[in-house]
Amino acid sequence: MSDHPSAGGNNELREFLRSRRARIGPREAGLPPQPGTRRVPGLRREEVALLAGVSVDYYIRLERGRDVNVSEAVLEALARALRLDDTERDHLFTVARPARRPSRPMPPQRVRPGLYRVLESLGETPALILGHRMDVLAANRMARALYTDFDALPYRERNMARFVFLDETARTLYADWEASARGTVAALHLYAGRHPRDRRLAELIGELSLRDGDFRRWWAEHDVQRRTYGTKRYHHPLVGELALNYEALTPDGDPDQTLAVHTAEPGSPSEHALRLLSSWTGEPAGPDVARLDT
Repeated sequence: MSDHPSAGGNNELREFLRSRRARIGPREAGLPPQPGTRRVPGLRREEVALLAGVSVDYYIRLERGRDVNVSEAVLEALARALRLDDTERDHLFTVARPARRPSRPMPPQRVRPGLYRVLESLGETPALILGHRMDVLAANRMARALYTDFDALPYRERNMARFVFLDETARTLYADWEASARGTVAALHLYAGRHPRDRRLAELIGELSLRDGDFRRWWAEHDVQRRTYGTKRYHHPLVGELALNYEALTPDGDPDQTLAVHTAEPGSPSEHALRLLSSWTGEPAGPDVARLDT
């Protein structure tokens, strides 16, 4: 996959810098207008180098993904020049100085027992545990009722990105499917920066790129996003409109497992709809904990 480091250089750094440079114009960057027709969208390489205070040759080598020992000061200057937000800045630092780890399969990921007990206690609240590459490691009955029955799927297909792009029901479930789908792609890009040698991620990106044109186009944009809280709206086939607040809680010491909890405002129509959904899904049952071979 072209977005992962290879013998040809740091591809992820190269494409990320190019994508950020293309989205900002000289006026936004505070540069004076230049005569003539611009042949590239956004800033030229020499303009980024000027804004960051580095030589043009150095920046070109960096953007080409060459093995440059880039300093923290230079990365900070590039982040300012390209107007990166906090998430983009962190991603730049991560992909510019990737950890030198051997290319080998990641060990199997299992749900932390304490986190699993928390999930079990949220009987009336949709909640699931996400792991590497947005794999669904566990989901309670309300999350399965809200999204899909992940427990009925083979372990390797229990993945939120696969659900969003490959399950036909997802496009009607999300009130704003495009925003949710774009956020999913951006979250996967953030994960890719931390785990550039995850073979199963490469397989997932390859499959989604082949099977869905939207995913393929948005993946090439190299946006990154860290989703920790917010509101999502749904058109549920059983209970209708839902507006749910979500919190993504990552325990200290284990950044690759996240508990995603969905709640409704007290007394709201969405809370009533969740109660209806709960009553139609039967008696609470403990979620099936997936043990995924990564």
